Amino acid sequence: MDSLITAFTDPAALAALIALVVMEVVLGIDNLVFISILTNKLPEAQRPKARRIGIGLALGMRLVLLSMIAWIVGLTQPVFDLGLNGPIDSHGAPTFETQFSWRDMILIAGGLFLIWKATKEIHHNVDPTGSDDILDKRGVASISFGAAIVQIILLDMIFSLDSILTAVGMTDNLAIMVIAVVVAVTVMLLAADPLANFIARNPTVVMLALGFLLMIGAVLIADGFGVHVPKGYIYAAMAFSTLVEVLNIFARRAKMRKGQG
Repeated sequence: MDSLITAFTDPAALAALIALVVMEVVLGIDNLVFISILTNKLPEAQRPKARRIGIGLALGMRLVLLSMIAWIVGLTQPVFDLGLNGPIDSHGAPTFETQFSWRDMILIAGGLFLIWKATKEIHHNVDPTGSDDILDKRGVASISFGAAIVQIILLDMIFSLDSILTAVGMTDNLAIMVIAVVVAVTVMLLAADPLANFIARNPTVVMLALGFLLMIGAVLIADGFGVHVPKGYIYAAMAFSTLVEVLNIFARRAKMRKGQG
């Protein structure tokens, strides 16, 4: 209870809470984009249920991981060392790690899964002979409900671990972590249907989102090898790309209105 009061009364704790909420919301939106892409491939009647299940699992995994903070922190301890001497940077430090922890291996595996999945979806969209195009608006299901949930669970695990590790790195106040996670998942819940509907109405956004997943997968792999890419750079690039796509959408709509007029 004291830590909860501190989170709202202590200026430093409140600043940490706000910063963590923003970061968790951004990570949650990444998670939600993938959920939206997957659920849009299901029959329309099943989509809301799949989204609710996916977001509920995301919240559950995050809260479970928060209750196991000591175990989470232990994941950063080296498990094995390749014993290699990597290239040295200008400061005399190795440019990548040769020691790997469970966290590193999970991030590398998660990054590989993201890249595989995004590449597969992109291939389905550029292959003219494909029959399960996620840009197809006819509502034909290309995956089963169970397959969608399994894939959502795998991605929830990856994003949940990243989310909690981010929280642990920013504060040691458990109440702040819980509040930030609950707020982020609430935003996911509120944004789920509007975001999925927006993606369905604007198919080119799917390709942009898949490009984001490719980039996030590459960043996770790099992080697993000890090459830490500042997340501010990643999200700035994503924000700029999104702005360009929004302008393209407005331009297409303006041309359609002009052609109809």
